[in-house]
Amino acid sequence: MREPPAAASRQAGTLRPRSGSAVIQGRAPPGSPRLGFVVFKQVGEGRPYPDHARTAGEWAQIPPRPVRLDQLITTKNVLDLHSVLATDSTFYGDLFPHVIRWHGELYLEDGLHRALRAALQQRPVLHVRVLELD
Repeated sequence: MREPPAAASRQAGTLRPRSGSAVIQGRAPPGSPRLGFVVFKQVGEGRPYPDHARTAGEWAQIPPRPVRLDQLITTKNVLDLHSVLATDSTFYGDLFPHVIRWHGELYLEDGLHRALRAALQQRPVLHVRVLELD
């Protein structure tokens, strides 16, 4: 009898990914009973911060800096897979995702597909432009 793929990939208590799959590793927040990894700090819906009315040119003046994915709170909870899988996803936009710092939190305003792609490639850090609204 043939074993199911998940059972066949377990050896000595570890789960090995099949070829072509991605495993996102990290640490869950202290005391969290959930899985042993997190991608984002929180998946939000909407923008809790005030409108900043920045233009693309004004965003371009902000130098990019590295930010850990597990520090980001998303402002979207739905993602278009065409954006994630597109090879030219940044062709018409900013190369760096836009993040708003408000009340000590980092909100991922634009670039969710790039952040998810980084997570799937097991990169815990993303270079972003951070606008300080504190």
